[in-house]
Amino acid sequence: MAAFSLRGLDEKVAAKLRAQAKRQGVSVNALLQQFTRQGLGLQPTRKRVVYDDLDAQAGTWNDVEAAEFLRAIEDFERVDEESWR
Repeated sequence: MAAFSLRGLDEKVAAKLRAQAKRQGVSVNALLQQFTRQGLGLQPTRKRVVYDDLDAQAGTWNDVEAAEFLRAIEDFERVDEESWR
């Protein structure tokens, strides 16, 4: 395998590379290999879906926490008849 050295990157680019690699859970070297393969058309680009919803919270409450939450939102289940006249 060939080895190359990438010189002359400013700190802003280097920081972005490190952050992107961290988000993908890979090394900066692996990220640069991926970018190179994609740039040369040797690997199709894949859109990585990043979810920002509450999936990580699903199923994490115990019965007491769930009951407390449901009590806290009870008012949202009531219709204020005055508001609809």
